[in-house]
Parts: sequence; C-alpha cells; structure tokens
Amino acid sequence: AGKMFALSPLASPPLRVSLKCEPGLAEELRAAYEAIGPGYHLNKRHWNTVEVAGVPAKLLRDMIEDSYDLVVSALPRKTREQLGWAPASG
Repeated sequence: AGKMFALSPLASPPLRVSLKCEPGLAEELRAAYEAIGPGYHLNKRHWNTVEVAGVPAKLLRDMIEDSYDLVVSALPRKTREQLGWAPASG
C-alpha cells in the first residue's frame, strides 16, 4: 500500500527502530523510557525512535503492533480487507 509503519537503520548499531505513535502516547513513552525519543528525521509529533535494547520486549512488540494498526487503519477499506486487517477490539 506504499505506507511505512517501521523504519530501522540495520547497519548502524545500536539497533533502533522508528515507529508511528499517537501523539499523546508518544510523549508519555518518551517521558517513561530514556531509550525512546522523538522520531529521527521524521514528524516528531507522530513518530518515536526506540533503542531496542532499552525497552521491555513486550512494550516493543505492542509499539510495533500499534504502529501497524495506525497506518493500516488510515488505508482505504478495500486495501484493509485485502490485508486481512480488522481493528483490535478494546
């Protein structure tokens, strides 16, 4: 669909990944974890860059899933259906 939900410079340690995030949550996560900062070369309101080794694995997994859901939820319905995506039930 031509959209990104995660970016990672694999060749330059430490391992980091930039993930899309809701603005309010992005700020909360940055305040709670030293390893989470504003998105590097991205819209800092909507993206966080995460040093992978600095956050719990479950949090990282949740952040990746949330990023994917944010991006896919903005796609046209037909594209979402083709991807087999359904919104998470709260």
